[in-house]
Amino acid sequence: MGNFKLTTVEEFEAATARLLETGAKVGADAWQFRVKNQTPHCKFGETGVCCKICAMGPCRITPKAPKGICGCDVHGIVGRNYLKFTAGGSATHSDHGREICHTLYESAADGNYKVKDPEKLLRIAKEWGVETEGKDIYDLAHEIAEMGMMEYGKPFGTQRFLKRAPKHTQEIWEREEIAPRAIDREVSCSLHMAHMGCSSKPEALIRQSFRAGLSDGWGGSMMGTEFSDVLFGTPKPIDTEANLGVMEVENVNIVVHGHDPSLSEMICEYADDPELIAYAKSKGAKGITVSGVCCTSNEVAMRRGIPMAGNFLQQENVVLTGACEAIVVDVQCIFPALGPLSKCFHTKFITTSPIAQMPDSEFIRFNAHTAGENAKAIVKAAIDNFENRNPDLIYIPDMKQKATVGYSVEAIVKVLDGVTNSQVDETGTTKPLLECITSGVLRGAVAMVGCNNPKIRPDLAHIELMKKLIANDIVVIASGCAAQAAAKAGLMDKAAKDICGAGLKRVCELADIPPVLHMGSCVDISRMMILASELAKDSGLNISQLPVVGCAPEWMSEKAVSIGNYVVSTGIDTFLGVDPYVSGSSEVAELLTSGVREWVEAAYTVEKDIDKLVDAMIDRIEEKRAALGI
Repeated sequence: MGNFKLTTVEEFEAATARLLETGAKVGADAWQFRVKNQTPHCKFGETGVCCKICAMGPCRITPKAPKGICGCDVHGIVGRNYLKFTAGGSATHSDHGREICHTLYESAADGNYKVKDPEKLLRIAKEWGVETEGKDIYDLAHEIAEMGMMEYGKPFGTQRFLKRAPKHTQEIWEREEIAPRAIDREVSCSLHMAHMGCSSKPEALIRQSFRAGLSDGWGGSMMGTEFSDVLFGTPKPIDTEANLGVMEVENVNIVVHGHDPSLSEMICEYADDPELIAYAKSKGAKGITVSGVCCTSNEVAMRRGIPMAGNFLQQENVVLTGACEAIVVDVQCIFPALGPLSKCFHTKFITTSPIAQMPDSEFIRFNAHTAGENAKAIVKAAIDNFENRNPDLIYIPDMKQKATVGYSVEAIVKVLDGVTNSQVDETGTTKPLLECITSGVLRGAVAMVGCNNPKIRPDLAHIELMKKLIANDIVVIASGCAAQAAAKAGLMDKAAKDICGAGLKRVCELADIPPVLHMGSCVDISRMMILASELAKDSGLNISQLPVVGCAPEWMSEKAVSIGNYVVSTGIDTFLGVDPYVSGSSEVAELLTSGVREWVEAAYTVEKDIDKLVDAMIDRIEEKRAALGI
């Protein structure tokens, strides 16, 4: 509630009470309250025409003042801002991957972290040309982890995982000079290019934006995904529940929030400890419930079946229930508003990373060496806080939906194997899915990703777009907050097949899947790139020819810009429902929505009207089908 215009704790508590009285409308009213009380947005910032990269400014561009004091025109300024936005997102996702590399390096048979998927570790080692014969699995894990960390700063070459892409895609990246080198180099180069007195040519700035994005999606994020699977297990379909109703009034409620699964996995481990469960019962609780918010929630949901309390704009609502003993956060997408809000209740707001330290929080530094000790202390602190509840402030809305989550690429292939004829069909491929598409049973697929944004009604765009897509026999794969929106709306329940078109409904019945497939957290959009690559290889097509598009209708963060850039650079048309702050430059806007198609065979479409947005996606899928003659 950081944007509420409230001046005293008393006013805050009164507003909270009013929200609680609304029951199932808590989230909607919170959104309305926030939007109506926001300060009007800066039009210079929204169009990308404000330059503050040196102390001669800030320079705010208008038709009467079309250039900054240094002579940089509007197109250079917008391009620089876009590149800096991309660099922030790439750095953030890639730093997540770096932390996972460090965690893998600390893994040990008797340590806090263990290798849970040795087969994937062996596959990666073979892919990277590492000898595995006779090696202890943990010695191999440490070797691979060190190689992964070297991807961030190596002086020569490009990212190792680029070789997973089809040859045609790799040739495009080389030809257009956007194949990412060392990850840290791309972030550093981006900031250098955007410095005062450096690049102001839109083509150069956008090209580097794509290379920085690719260093995220095919570098840092892909390592974050793959090494998390090695450490915590590769996801497979598992049943869970979603929305605020997953919190339990008679239990100690711990909410994990953020993006790094190293913390949340350990919290879940100790919440299942019989000793701590007995301790909770001694304090008057019946047990311990862990639920999640944002991508940390996706991580533990798809591996452990931990329920999802909500996505980005629902993080304050878990505190508003009055039944949250501790909200434990790591990094990214965390509202500083959780501090003062938690003080209005009994909730402990616990930060754990030096990267995300916030006022009004209790800081417990979390690292791989002391992970068990830290997690146990956090769970115990939450249990001790149970008796500090105010019963008059407790209200958990009766809102939850069933969901089946955990569709990694490996899980999808296994599901497809289940519908093949083992006597004649090749297993271990995506060919059954391709046959559904070429026959017209399925029209295509949409990758729905991204955040929530209070500029628009949270989740509405995600849910309405998904409903229309599946009604038109288009399967949806989802990650991040988009995935949680689908779960809360019941679209990840297998029963949702009944609102699908006849073709998709039949596929859902035969494969025993929901029409919206949960692929994980934001970094796991790298899984989608692998899936698209496998579809292209198995079909003999280029990725850009597949009847597949990407969509981020409610995006809001720098990470989302980085993601969009690597999805487009991989050859997948991407549709946005929120303007990426480039409308102030006709040259940059034209490049992103049209010009880059000559580089990478894909481009962006921006459309704020969700009805027009979904129609544009369906039209693009049908255009691709027509071009293939299917």
